[in-house]
Amino acid sequence: MKLQSEYNSQASGTHKFYKKDHWSKENLLYSQPYFRLKKVAKIVNTLSRGIECDLLDIGCGPATLAKLLQKNINYYGIDIAIQEAKPNLIEVDFLENQIRFKDKTFDIIVASGVFEYMGMHQKEKLSEIQKILNKNGKFIITFSNLTHIEKPLYPSWNNLQSIKDMKSDLSLFFRVEKHFPAYHSTQYAEVNNKFLKGKILRKFQMTININIPFISPLLGVNYIFICSLKPEFD
Repeated sequence: MKLQSEYNSQASGTHKFYKKDHWSKENLLYSQPYFRLKKVAKIVNTLSRGIECDLLDIGCGPATLAKLLQKNINYYGIDIAIQEAKPNLIEVDFLENQIRFKDKTFDIIVASGVFEYMGMHQKEKLSEIQKILNKNGKFIITFSNLTHIEKPLYPSWNNLQSIKDMKSDLSLFFRVEKHFPAYHSTQYAEVNNKFLKGKILRKFQMTININIPFISPLLGVNYIFICSLKPEFD
């Protein structure tokens, strides 16, 4: 019932968007690489095939992803709260402003743990991302599985929808090449997650990029979508 009431609240136009003062503190919780980000980095490094390319990290926080990327990837990031000013990082409220990095376009764009906070701006922001993705480029996005057995809800989330609905909106602007859980678990949080403890379990989950019928919809915690431009947008 709680999830339904949250959906009803969203449908009625009630959205709360947190600003810089909130994210300046929240972002620090992600200063060290965590499992989902490591998996995204592994995918990015594989997709780049060792060729020099430009990557934009949307909602980059403390730019933790940059620590995990191969040297052939030129890293750029945007966020509402940048902890340390650098030439390759821009502080911008991309809900209030267009998603962009000056006049650059990118070979790879990542939005990890971002769209849970986009509310009614989802289609608008996906359209903006589509416009700065190079031909043959890849867009990698993660989104929380709200049909998870634990029914996770965070107070700051304002974009409550199913994985199916997220894929539907993505398909308006991109070709969804593949989507799968970042990892399978009955525990939503990564912290102290027994399914991610131990080198063998972590290594196994890092290499599993598939949907398991009937199981993934219940246990998949965060889904990873790998997208490319639709032919009409090339």
